[in-house]
Amino acid sequence: MDLFKKALPIILLPFAVSVSHAQTADEIINRMEDVMRGESSYAEMTMTIERPRYEREMSMKAWALGEDFSLILITDPARDRGTAFLKRENEIWNYVPNIDRTVKMPPSMMSQSWMGSDFTNDDLVRESSTLEDYDHSILREETLDDRETWVLELIPKPDAAIVWGKVLIWVDKEHYILLKEENYNQRDELANTLNFKEIEEMDGRVFPTRMIMAPADKPDQRTILKYNHLEFDIDIDRSFFTQQNMRRVR
Repeated sequence: MDLFKKALPIILLPFAVSVSHAQTADEIINRMEDVMRGESSYAEMTMTIERPRYEREMSMKAWALGEDFSLILITDPARDRGTAFLKRENEIWNYVPNIDRTVKMPPSMMSQSWMGSDFTNDDLVRESSTLEDYDHSILREETLDDRETWVLELIPKPDAAIVWGKVLIWVDKEHYILLKEENYNQRDELANTLNFKEIEEMDGRVFPTRMIMAPADKPDQRTILKYNHLEFDIDIDRSFFTQQNMRRVR
């Protein structure tokens, strides 16, 4: 699925360009971040959590401004409606309407499951930075889903609060969109795979509208994040991203 800086949002703000040549790993990452994030956006999404014995669906809205400000609001089901997640620069907050409480999320919670899905809090709220918290290198070029890609290896910097030992990403050469991501643990074992599918034009920009997160050790489960509506370059500023607004945004 965000649910803010990768994908939510990660998770969140796309924008398509076409560039004839790039060439260092850092340049590719930097352009990919611009393409997948944009300046500001509003999104309506559906998350489907698939398990062997049940399937659960959530609907949400997400607003973002750059990479420092984002807000995710759960709109359905009724039991979770009004739950909100706020990223404001280096602080991340969670509002739980059932107990009318706002909680600041510590770094130790970032690797935990987001709302019972296969995404982590960091996948959607995105405390870490793909550009700043990793060292990058180009491993190879590869064709994926009939698209020419770069395969890049990301190694966390020693002082970065990241649980992965390494990350591999597949970046489309034409549009600089992210097509696939593999996260490996400290023992160099594959932990999960995130595939970006159904590439479409939304609000005039090319973007993968379906993200599928699958844990490597649980082949019978996955989580699907689907973008239903996207708007770019919306009129929004920092004053929108407050704890007070978490409680009243709809």
